[in-house]
Amino acid sequence: MDTKEFIQKNKLKEGYNIEFEFEGNKITGTIIPSKEDLFVKLSSGYNAGFDVTKIENIKILGETLGVGKAKTIEIKKDSSLPTIAILHTGGTIASRVNYSVGGVMASFNIEDLITMFPELPKIANIESVFVANLMSEDMQIEHFQKISNAVAQQVKNGVKGIIIGHGTDMLGYSAAALSFELENCPIPVLIVGAQRSSDRGSSDAAMNLICAANFITKTNFKGVAVCMHHSTNDDSCAIINATKVRKMHTSKRDAFKPINDTPIALVDYKTGEVNWLKEKNGYEQTKGIFVLKNNFEKKVGLIKMHPLIIEKEIEFYKKEKYKGLIIEGTGLGHTPIQEKDSFVKAIKSLIDSGCIIGITSQCLNGRVNEHVYTNLRKVASTGAIYCEDMLPETALMKLSWLLGNYSQEEAKKLLSKNMRGEITDFSRTDTYTE
Repeated sequence: MDTKEFIQKNKLKEGYNIEFEFEGNKITGTIIPSKEDLFVKLSSGYNAGFDVTKIENIKILGETLGVGKAKTIEIKKDSSLPTIAILHTGGTIASRVNYSVGGVMASFNIEDLITMFPELPKIANIESVFVANLMSEDMQIEHFQKISNAVAQQVKNGVKGIIIGHGTDMLGYSAAALSFELENCPIPVLIVGAQRSSDRGSSDAAMNLICAANFITKTNFKGVAVCMHHSTNDDSCAIINATKVRKMHTSKRDAFKPINDTPIALVDYKTGEVNWLKEKNGYEQTKGIFVLKNNFEKKVGLIKMHPLIIEKEIEFYKKEKYKGLIIEGTGLGHTPIQEKDSFVKAIKSLIDSGCIIGITSQCLNGRVNEHVYTNLRKVASTGAIYCEDMLPETALMKLSWLLGNYSQEEAKKLLSKNMRGEITDFSRTDTYTE
C-alpha cells in the first residue's frame, strides 16, 4: 500500500492530529504536506516521515485548520540602498509557514521572501533568483556550475553582493567549490543556511540572512564566505572562510565552525555592526581580474582510513581509472602499511596509473606531516601529496577543480599550495571558541 492509498483508506487529511504505533512506539503529531511516506509534525517541532506499511492502530484525534499564506508585503525599492541578489538552491532558509500546524513550503518569490524577512528591504534592495530546489545532500558537480554561473551573471548585473541560500549538510562542500570557481571574485558572496526551519521559534534563518545582508552592505569584502550563527544565542553571526568551514554538530545553531582558523569577522545581530577579527584590508582589496573557472573532474574520490580497510578498496580506484583520490588518514596522515608494505604498494600502483593522491587527516585540527615517522615516509615516497591543514572535503573539491581546469602536472603542484585560504601558515594549538 502506498502513502496515497493509506491516506484515503484511513480518511486522513493534511492538518489532522493523529496518533499511531510505529515499530513499538506511540507517535502523536499533525499531518503535513508530503509526496512520500506519511509526514508528521511532532510535538518537539521536528518533521518526521513514517513508512505507512509499518504504521498500526492509527487514530484521528482532531483537526487543525489551515491558515494559508501570510499577507504579502508590497515591495518598494529605495534608490539610496545597494542591491543584494539572493540565489536560492533549496534548504530550509527559503521555507515559509503555510499551515497553522507548522507545515513549511519552499518559496522563491520575492514578495514571499520579504514577507518572511521584512528587515531586508531596510538594509538593501533585494533581487530573488531561483537556481535550484533540492536537498543539499543531492548536490552534484552540475549544481556547483549552475550556482557559479548565476553568481557570474549577478556580478555582471552590478549587484553589491550575493547571498546563496543553501541546505546545511553539504554546505561546506559547496562553499569550497565556489571559492575555487570564482577566481578574484570582486564582490561578497555569502553562503547562508538554517539549522532550524522557519516554523520553529528557535529558527536561525532570519538572523543568518539579516547578518549576511548587513555584512555585505557595510564592508567592501571580496570573495566567498559562510555566514552562520556564532553561538547558540541570538547575538552575532560569524563570517567564516569558505575553505576552512565545517558543520560540527547535527542540529545546534552554531554548528558551523572554522577549522584551524578563526572567523574573519562577527556581525552583531541587533546593531548590524561588523567586528573584524582578521585584518580587513586583505579581504577588501581587489586581487585581479574576475575569472569564472567552473570545470570539475568527476572521477575524484575520498576514502577514510580505518582498521578494516583492505587493499582492494584502493585497487578499485585504479580499476575504475580515477584521476584523483583524497585519503583521509589517521593522525599526521597515516595509512596502513600492512605485511611487506602491501598497502603502500597499492597506493604506489594507483599513483603510477596516473591518479593524483592527496593526504589529509581525519583529526581535522592540526596538520599532516610526512617526515615524522618511518611509515609516513614510506607513504610519502609513493608520490602521495600531503595537504598540510586542509580539510578533507576542501581537498576533495580542490583536486576535482584542479583536474578540471589545469594539466595533471599543474594540479600536482597546486594541490599543496594555498590558493583560497585553504592552507594556513601554522596550525593553532587550540580550537577557536571565542
